[in-house]
This record gives sequence, C-alpha cells and structure tokens, in this order.
Amino acid sequence: VSRPGPPQVGRGAGSDRSFGAPCLRLLWLGLALALALPNSLVLWSPAEAHPLPAQGHPAKFIRIAPQLQEAFGWWNLTCPTCKGLFTAIDFGLRVSASVAWVGSVAIKLCMLLKIAPPAVCQSAVHLFEDDMVEVWTRSVLSPSEACGLLLGSSCGHWDIFSSWNISLPAVPKPPPQPPKPPAPGSPVSRVLFLTDLHWDHDYLEGTDPNCENPLCCRRDSGPPPASQPGAGYWGEYSKCDLPLRTLESLLSGLGPAGPFDMVYWTGDIPAHNVWQQSRQDQLRALTTVTALVKKFLGPVLVYPAVGNHESTPVNGFPPPFIKGNQSSHWLYEAMAEAWEPWLPAEALRTLRIGGFYALSPRPGLRLISLNMNFCSRENFWLLINSTDPAGQLQWLVGELQAAEDRGDKVHIIGHIPPGHCLKSWSWNYYRIVERYENTLAGQFFGHTHVDEFEVFYDEETLSRPLSVAFLAPSATTYIGLNPGYRVYQIDGNYSGSSHVVLDHETYILNLTEANEPGATPHWHLLYRARETYGLPNALPTAWHDLVYRMWRDTQLFQTFWFLYHKGHPPSEPCGTPCRLATLCAQLSARSDSPALCRHLVPDASLPSVQSLWSRPLLC
Repeated sequence: VSRPGPPQVGRGAGSDRSFGAPCLRLLWLGLALALALPNSLVLWSPAEAHPLPAQGHPAKFIRIAPQLQEAFGWWNLTCPTCKGLFTAIDFGLRVSASVAWVGSVAIKLCMLLKIAPPAVCQSAVHLFEDDMVEVWTRSVLSPSEACGLLLGSSCGHWDIFSSWNISLPAVPKPPPQPPKPPAPGSPVSRVLFLTDLHWDHDYLEGTDPNCENPLCCRRDSGPPPASQPGAGYWGEYSKCDLPLRTLESLLSGLGPAGPFDMVYWTGDIPAHNVWQQSRQDQLRALTTVTALVKKFLGPVLVYPAVGNHESTPVNGFPPPFIKGNQSSHWLYEAMAEAWEPWLPAEALRTLRIGGFYALSPRPGLRLISLNMNFCSRENFWLLINSTDPAGQLQWLVGELQAAEDRGDKVHIIGHIPPGHCLKSWSWNYYRIVERYENTLAGQFFGHTHVDEFEVFYDEETLSRPLSVAFLAPSATTYIGLNPGYRVYQIDGNYSGSSHVVLDHETYILNLTEANEPGATPHWHLLYRARETYGLPNALPTAWHDLVYRMWRDTQLFQTFWFLYHKGHPPSEPCGTPCRLATLCAQLSARSDSPALCRHLVPDASLPSVQSLWSRPLLC
C-alpha cells in the first residue's frame, strides 16, 4: 500500500485552559459537530430510497454550513481570516484539550442548531466527547484543509481522505471464466442470511411510535396522542426497532425456509438509541442475541460479521494502532468469546485484532468476513489515517491470491456495502474484485435495511458485469418496514462446485396482520428472485439486464420498489427522478462514480442524479 505517512502521534494535553476566543471555539465545534454528530443523530429521518451512496464528510458539512453561517453570522468570513482562526485553534488544541469544556459548548451548539432534542444533544455529546477530542487532537486537519472544506477549493484543499492504492501481486490475472450453470440434480445449499436485527431492550407496546427522539416505541417515548394508536406488540411501522419476542419468533419460525447448511450474519445487533448506549448495553445485546441464535439454530454453523452499531459510540472503530481503553479490544474479545463455537482458532486470532477473519466452511470454499467499519465514512477514527486501516484490504488480497492458487472459490460477507464506503477504500476494493473475478463466487452485505444489489464491472470499459454484491433487507422495521430475512440458494457442496448464488428468497412478517387482536405471527415467503424478475440465472449479467429492463418497464420497477421495502413501500410514489436514482444505485458498487450510470442516465439528467448522492443514509 502506498501511504501518505504514518499515523500522527497525539498532541500533548496541557493545562485546563480553554482554547481561543469564543468565536474560535464555536467555529471548531461547529465543524466537529458537522462531521460527527449529525450523521449519528439523523436516524429519525423518514424512510426513503437510498438512490446513491451519500457522499463523505464534505457533503455533510455543506448541508449544515448554512445553519452555522446563519447562527454565527459567518457570511463575510474570508479565506485569510479563516486560516488565521484555524491556526489559533490548532495551537489551542496542542496546549489544551478540555473535554468537559468542549462538551458543554457542543451541547449548546447542538441545541442551537436543532440537531436533536435537548436531552439527546446532552447524552450524545457526553457519549462522543472523549473520543472526538482524541481524534481531533490526533488528526491531520490543517488550517488549509479546514478552510478548503468551509469556504471551498479556492481557499484550500480537503484531503484528509487522500487517495491511496493497494498492492496487487505480480501474478498475471487469468482469463475471465464466467461460471457455468450446475448440472441438473447437482446439490444445492441453503444459506440463511440475517442482518440488522437491532434488538431494543426497552421496546414497549402501546408507547408513542412518533416521539421526538431518534428512536421511539420505547419506555421513554411516552403515550401516543389520543387520536393515534400506540406501538404494536410485534413491532411498528415507524422509527422503532424490535422487541426480543419478534426476533425469537423469527428464529423459531425458520422451519419452512430451511433446512440450512450454514448461516451468514452481518451484524447490527443493538438498537438505534445511539445517544445513550454504554459498553455494557452493547455486550448485553451481543450475548443475548447470540444465545438466541444458538438456541434455535442448534448445530448449524453461523459465520458473523461486525456491524457499525456494535460499538459505542456508534461507528467508532479505532484501527489497531489505537491502544488502551479507547481501542476496540473490549468488543472484539467479547465477540471471540461469544462466537468461539463457530470459528476456528486462526479466525478468532484475527477477529481479536481487527474484527475480520477467514476460514474454510467446506472443501473448495473460503469464507472471508470483513470489518467494513474500516471503510466507513462515519468512522471518525479514520480522520487520523484512512489508508487501508488495519491492513485489511492487503490481507484480503493475500487471502484471494492463496485461494486462486489452490483453485478455491471465495464468499465475502460484511455489513456496510462497498458502494457506501470512503472513495479510496471503495475503488481499491473494486480493483480487487475485478482482479479475482474468477475466484470470487459471492458477496453478501446488509446495512441499508432495504432489498437491493450492487453490480461490479470491468474497470477498463465499465460495461462487462463481472460480480454482484447482494444487499439483504433487515430484520428490524426501522424505518417503516416489515421485519424480514433472506435465504440464498448456492451451488452446493461437491467437487467442482462454482459456489455461486443460484437464487434467493425473502421472508417477511406482515406487521399489519401480526398486530391484529388475537393474531399470531406468521413469517411467509415474500418472493423468489428468479421467478419474480424473470431472471435466467442469478449471475451478474442477469442483474445488470434487470436494471435496464426496469428502466424501460415501469410496472416491473414498481414490483421492485414494493419488494425493495419488504412489502411496505412509502405512501408517496417513486416518480421518474426517484426511479432513475434508485436504478443507478444498483449499478454503483464503486463509491462516488457516476460514470457507472452513464448508459442509464441521459446527459441532461446526470446533474440532478448526482445531487442525490448527498442524501443521508438510513443508518
């Protein structure tokens, strides 16, 4: 990997003096809040399509900059003044980083800008403040970078997330060999896929599902207005997560969808109450839900991946060079202990180091579980150094090369999809997928809560589909969805198997029916992909062709839109701009790459579609 330099060492903390004049403090804190807190606290935004991955930190700042300017009258802030201010701030951080003082001002600013309700502002800032001050005092943010972000490229260049390249082996890439359909009667494996369970320990039937907090249907949500119903027993179509009984119902009702050869489980176990979580809360969620999975799946082996909600503060995953209490050791060690019955010793070793691992679940197949938090735009620890955190991508290349040498096939599982990652990470991953297209048989992710996919193409022409990442829908209802899970049918366990996905099925619980008085929950098949979409197979070209068929056939797209939301779409229709952006997202396995949609999007429409990249993600 070509690196911009080693991680910057921490700046020393001096006395308890506050740094800079009040306007300097507010400027710095406004920037910090813009880059950190809003993205964690916009969780109550209404459910919508996720048409294209949200841009990184600059786009988030652009969205909040007008509020900051209006609040503090920064309309006349000039470039020299800005650089002078941030030079003073940088000096202040070197001599003093008073966490308590930073927190108190950040709370006031959060409330002033109406980022969240006052109680949420207070709890969130106290939860984030220690880590945020640590990150910002270690980061490479310079006055030129800060002012380039604040005032535009004419004042400086924001390159915290500068480009970097992974090293690929000198071994020539073999000629592409698309997999052949298995012979009739060949064994087929059924793989259960669970993601985004989001268990809410404090879910309470009858409470307000539309409270002012980011997460509702909880003990602190209060009663609903007299004219409105309260939260349902099994879940609610609102900004609510699931009670444990619904997850137990899911796992106990798997019989008709099975039997399963193995389980892929891609994280996000705790609820969305991200402003008030402790490590004890996160570990309780981990151990409780893991025990539930073991209880109902018995001897079936389960292969987990780390979600972005497993840690606290949310999205906070320091690379391994961060030691001590602020490291992720507490989480990875607990995962290794909870998942030890499923994972071999070498997998547990790398899990404890960086939250990722590789193993061989059957002859001829290698499974790689990635910690996608090291690609995340929301992982504020990457402000220190975002170049291949934990060396995970270089490790991935080594695993794929070894699999190619052995003639094995590979499945990759992870939480955050590659198209939603930081640009350099995403583009490097794209290169890796192209290089090892013959070896890589399947990619499986979650995180978006909806039912979608991302197609990969050859880098030279961006026209030959060579891989597809499946993004499965969530178990949780958050926001406004039915609970659901996925089953993949995969070329089975026999000599010469391609191990590719042959089809997939999605199962849901219809909450309207389940919450009727006297009803019992009934999990049922929502659809089978090949049957519903008329696919000849489930290979990349078939998904590529589906996107273009949906562009020409609005009725087919409406079917996709219904299934995208697990059978509970938003009340407002998805018009042409929404349809265009949603379809473009299915072609965008590489972050910030509108060229992938050039054949789908008319030139006149491209600017409007590109503007949708700045929409916030659901979670």
